[in-house]
Amino acid sequence: MALIVTSLRRGHSALSSTVRILRRSMSTKNFGIATGNEAHAKAIVSEKIEVNGVQLHYEKTGVGKHKLLLLPGALGSTRTDFAPQIANLDKTHFTVIGWDPRGYGKSRPPDREWPSDYFRRDVDDAAALMQKLGHKKYSLLGWSDGGITSLILAAKYPERIKKLVVWGANAYIKREEVPLFEGIRDIDTWSERMRAPFMALYGEDYFRNQWSRWIDAYCAYVTERDGDICKDDLKNIACPTLIVHGQKDPAIVQEHPDYLHAHIKGSRLINMPEGKHNLHLRYADEFNKMVTEFLLEDSTGDDEEKAKL
Repeated sequence: MALIVTSLRRGHSALSSTVRILRRSMSTKNFGIATGNEAHAKAIVSEKIEVNGVQLHYEKTGVGKHKLLLLPGALGSTRTDFAPQIANLDKTHFTVIGWDPRGYGKSRPPDREWPSDYFRRDVDDAAALMQKLGHKKYSLLGWSDGGITSLILAAKYPERIKKLVVWGANAYIKREEVPLFEGIRDIDTWSERMRAPFMALYGEDYFRNQWSRWIDAYCAYVTERDGDICKDDLKNIACPTLIVHGQKDPAIVQEHPDYLHAHIKGSRLINMPEGKHNLHLRYADEFNKMVTEFLLEDSTGDDEEKAKL
């Protein structure tokens, strides 16, 4: 699929399309663990560790000096949101760490709570997790809500972040976008194929309740903060940043990656014309190659890794 690298450039799809694309990532039928390089693929540590008073689940694989933290989307987890990355990113160059934010996936109990600053709470949890694991410098790969968390984390702890990759992320939500999310609140309107992975992971009651509460918390940024999620943070991001956008994403229109590109100094924007919200899953090989090349480009601390190529 062709890629278009853009400089600064400044309507949604049908509701059924939104449901299909937003949550297709949860279907384990769309991807699997790679069989290539089986020794590395099997070397996946899955553990819980106490962080900020809760037990957080994480997975860790690879032996590379370049540490990567994967941050999932709403109600996502390491395997539902990042299976092709955990399996197939080069484990000689990278140590890949996926985590389940508190109340998500296997990081339960506790149940997920939704304070008004839930993104910033996730930031502090992620930073504390990496610190507890002994990683002082690392890169971030953040998708959707995890992309927002990554933006704030990179801004708050610039000395810790080597590089940043985000997709399906936004720094604000507009009032006219609220109906899009309200329209997917009722999971009974979803197809069984879309609901099934959530049900398997959480059970119906937890899934139904938490999905509705996520809609409330996300849309509250409009009513309580005039839509601003993290606009002011962007100026504090100092690391090399890659923004990837699927131009057929019904949830994140072109305006949002353009805004990030314009307000993150030195950032790079790549548009994928056929990409949707889950572009890293549907086009996993292309995405992984793109991200690997970006992460191993010349920069402080990368020379040794690039020499191995």
